Amino acid sequence: MDLHERLSTARPVAAPVGRDPFGELKNKVHLAVIGELGPQLFNVNMDPNGLRERVTADIRNHLSREQGISRDDRERVAAEIADDILGHGPLERLLADDSVTEIMVNGPFDVWVERQGRLYETTVRFTDESHLRRIINKMVAQVGRRIDESSPMVDARLPDGSRVNAVIPPLSLSGPLVTIRKFSKKRLDFADLIRLGTLTTETAEFLQRCILAELNVLISGGTGSGKTTLLNALSTAIPDADRIVTIEDAAELRLNQRHVLRLEARPKNIEGEGEIAIRELVRNSLRMRPDRIIVGEVRGAEALDMLQAMNTGHDGSLCTVHANTPRDALARIETMVLMAGFDLPVRAIRQQVASALDLVVHLERLEDGSRRITAITEVQRMESDVITLQDIFEFKVDEVTSDRVVVGALHSTGLRPSFLHKFEKRGVALPVTLFADGRMARDLQNGVRR
Repeated sequence: MDLHERLSTARPVAAPVGRDPFGELKNKVHLAVIGELGPQLFNVNMDPNGLRERVTADIRNHLSREQGISRDDRERVAAEIADDILGHGPLERLLADDSVTEIMVNGPFDVWVERQGRLYETTVRFTDESHLRRIINKMVAQVGRRIDESSPMVDARLPDGSRVNAVIPPLSLSGPLVTIRKFSKKRLDFADLIRLGTLTTETAEFLQRCILAELNVLISGGTGSGKTTLLNALSTAIPDADRIVTIEDAAELRLNQRHVLRLEARPKNIEGEGEIAIRELVRNSLRMRPDRIIVGEVRGAEALDMLQAMNTGHDGSLCTVHANTPRDALARIETMVLMAGFDLPVRAIRQQVASALDLVVHLERLEDGSRRITAITEVQRMESDVITLQDIFEFKVDEVTSDRVVVGALHSTGLRPSFLHKFEKRGVALPVTLFADGRMARDLQNGVRR
């Protein structure tokens, strides 16, 4: 069933008392306009502005036949119906609000948003469950996905790259649920992250030089900590001449280099076939002559193939993983390698990890909602059966104010990494002052020896 059929067969349900006095009218006009315009609504060659004018004119024509509606209400209802047909209904204004980073729909009458890391309830409401289901169907159909009782959970993305997760009954006991992780229209660079306090000027310079020196970097952190945002920022330091292959579950990365090949995993179809997992894409990417491989998120058996790629000449590769600390990130990588189905000794896996990875950059979302890099950790050699880690930069909390604002910054530990020979090999300068903290940095800049 295509998108037009889904929308045209959706049947209105009477709105609960006290919810929306124009609920039934909106449903009636919506279905009438869909039935009249039909395939024209999904003609990709039609001018969007012209299409909106045509739809709005049809809506106003239907509303003009209704009695007892004030002019202001008529205009508001017309705009809301147009958003339903051409956009994402009541969510349209939240999607257009750049201050909103996440939208959480807990059923048709309970919508929350995240701003600056904190949750706020909104006044946004859907008419009823069928209204919400109609918007969900539209979102997932845009990228060729489907959601119904036989497949009641779906991951999709909006045209701007925002991630959408939807769950409907019978899995959800509280009505259709939607979570949208928005991405800023403006890609954040290092200057923006420094301004937001995610990292400091010194650590930004260090990470940029690490990318130029082709170190293999693992970005770790919890959900919503800013891993993808940092990965996008790090990618800006990749030279334009490199051939880059990006592999993602849902395409989110936005690279500006000229030679970027984007691969996206594919879920099973309605017959339960046709799935293309990230692991297969990682394997295939090795045949595409990549200089660097970027995996949006490692979450399964593809960890083994990613380590193999890093160990076989694809230096400068990047990937992210969910973890609570840098040490946990390596433990999760070990666990995911075992998911590949091979009975490998733990020591052999750890040797692969220690050989493949050079750096772990860990992010956290703090109490005040801010997203900060809390550790930049070097992955060193194996000692006995343990991978040695060394913090190069770490976040120190100075205080937490009465209104829960965390005051602190990234500081150098004073330790120099052991991978400096890789910088020399590729002709990348690394000032010693980057690893000096406070007074020592000033003394080094002034030529004073301690």
